[in-house]
Amino acid sequence: MIPWKNPDLPLDERVDDLVSRLTVSEKCAQLRWDAPAVERLGIPEYNWWNEALHGVGRNGRATVFPQAIGLASMWDASAVERIASAIADEARAKHHEAARRGSRQQYQGLTFWTPNINIFRDPRWGRGQETWGEDPVLAAELGAAFVRGLQGDDPKHLKTAACAKHYAVHSGPEAERHSFDACPTAKDFRETYLPAFKRLVDEGVESVMGAYNRVYGEPCCGSKLLLEDILRGEWGFAGHVVSDCWAVRDFHTTHGVTKTIEESAALALKNGCDLNCGSVYCDALEDALKLGLVTEADVDRSLRRLLRARFKLGMFDPPESVPYASIPMDVVHCEEHRRLAFDAAVDSFVLLKNKDGVLPLGGEVTNLLLTGPLATTVDPMLGNYFGMSPAISTVMEGLARHAPEGLRMDFRQGCLLDQPRPNKADWAGFEAVKSDVVICCVGLSPTLEGEEGDALQSPHQGDRVRVELLENQLGYLKNIASAIRERKASTKVVVLLFGGSAIAVPEIHEFADAVMQVWYPGEAGGDAIASVLFGKRAPGGRLPVTVPRSTEDLPPFDDYSMAGRTYRYMDDAKILYPFGFGLGYTNLRYSDIDIMETGAEIRVRATVSNAGERAGDEVAQLYVSGPDGAAGQPHCRLARFRRVHVPESGAVQVEWTLGAEDFAIIDDSGKRVQPGGEFILTVGGAAPLPSAAALGAPEPVSARVRREAVACG
Repeated sequence: MIPWKNPDLPLDERVDDLVSRLTVSEKCAQLRWDAPAVERLGIPEYNWWNEALHGVGRNGRATVFPQAIGLASMWDASAVERIASAIADEARAKHHEAARRGSRQQYQGLTFWTPNINIFRDPRWGRGQETWGEDPVLAAELGAAFVRGLQGDDPKHLKTAACAKHYAVHSGPEAERHSFDACPTAKDFRETYLPAFKRLVDEGVESVMGAYNRVYGEPCCGSKLLLEDILRGEWGFAGHVVSDCWAVRDFHTTHGVTKTIEESAALALKNGCDLNCGSVYCDALEDALKLGLVTEADVDRSLRRLLRARFKLGMFDPPESVPYASIPMDVVHCEEHRRLAFDAAVDSFVLLKNKDGVLPLGGEVTNLLLTGPLATTVDPMLGNYFGMSPAISTVMEGLARHAPEGLRMDFRQGCLLDQPRPNKADWAGFEAVKSDVVICCVGLSPTLEGEEGDALQSPHQGDRVRVELLENQLGYLKNIASAIRERKASTKVVVLLFGGSAIAVPEIHEFADAVMQVWYPGEAGGDAIASVLFGKRAPGGRLPVTVPRSTEDLPPFDDYSMAGRTYRYMDDAKILYPFGFGLGYTNLRYSDIDIMETGAEIRVRATVSNAGERAGDEVAQLYVSGPDGAAGQPHCRLARFRRVHVPESGAVQVEWTLGAEDFAIIDDSGKRVQPGGEFILTVGGAAPLPSAAALGAPEPVSARVRREAVACG
């Protein structure tokens, strides 16, 4: 048997044999995202560009889970891993079915360019919806869980290949992403922007995608600092690096760091960008070789990395020897996956206000008005990078399915998504004052926020200029509130906020009886919302971002300093809803914090009790503050978290073990140091900030520990 076709031989031996059989032209062609077939060797074509952000994307029928920012709101690594595994199952089934039909098109492969683990530092960034939030620890742990689910646990084969993107300092503005130079402080670089990538490399992520922009003057997809010194040198990354799409072209067209397309190809390849999404390697790599800008050894190095990935995916093995090749098509959008999507939506909803327990709606509600521009449409269920579900439920459909018999319901759209209504006549206010409760569906849609070319109604290439609710929607809600006050009606107002980012709604928080952030909740969104509104399920989400009071409370969007950003550095007076916050339908409290030191380790234990009348979930969060006297440090920083189920009238204990590294800080030079001093450990249901207590978060429990200084290696 030809060595590279022999599945019993060591991986590197197979790779080396195949490389030796390729011509120089064939080698260069295999470094393209649309790698052509090598028919004389029986190697089929392969398209590396595939998407699976929250379900198999852009490839027809698939289960559509909540958008990534909604999955982050679950704060549940085990659930995230199960969802990613389900996505990978569907991907495998669809890939092999397409291959059997002779189709190997874009989006039908097994190399998925997800997860996006950029830090959501500013709510104006349209692609923040794709991320796991603003905190490095949360993004790292949930991103790692997603990688585990996608890649599987077989010792020889990957189920699919995951990709950590966009490496490294990248979060808008979208309009400048092809030209800007991100130059964060050394402290912010190491403390905020790199940790999640390091965590995914440790998890064994197969690929890393470089960002469009420059960092410290070097384009990310050709950066010696990022790709060679840190990624492969410090972290020991052994997988492959892919450019963002057409990012290498930016080297000479917008960044101006090279003069020719051949120089751009050489800069990327020599610094470790193995796969080019775009046309530069296709158009210029062979010419760069002829000009002596790169060597065949440079090409072989990247080719080996790419072929290793294809071998690990089983692409050159007999199907019967690949455990994932036999996953049947009936797994796609199966009942189990639909249930996962429903549960994930419920657990992603963040209840931000619930005055006098207006939710869940009870038998006293006999007349309900549904209103708002997002009540009957599919867009706000999807977000971006989605698949096509055959069963997407809107809010109207969900209410119609789950409302108790005898409840009178009506619908008035009331206002348009992003512009004033030409017709000044307004019947919605009249209907509102006749109703016991008004459900208002407002916020954002993927047409207003997203990637550079996706958000068609965004004048800022997917970003927002202001983070407040759009003026026409806010005015409409004010009109409803005014009509209720003028008629002295007892109507309750429940506001559902759709969107992939923080929306500043201080006025709505004041007049609404209940406010719930539902994100882009996926195919089961409408059913899940109705189930929560009527009390069949309880909302289980916690904020993975900080919601500011206004745009004016944010630093300039293009400033990559973390000063004044996120719960770690923001002035609490500027926070409307704090990171980690979310209410439920029961009454939880924290008590009995216990600290036990054993050598360098500290065990932290606390009790979560339920004094309510129904069981409920809680996300217990452990924060570290200090040390005292250390300048420039965060107010507090998330160290651990755990989602737990607390039975009615019951209690559970949460416990974590902290090591010396959890008390380390990054100094101004970017070095990790472990100073001595007093630290505060806090366990609670939100970041330990005054804004959380004012909103009704359970009172946290804290303890002080003193640590000796430790020399870092």
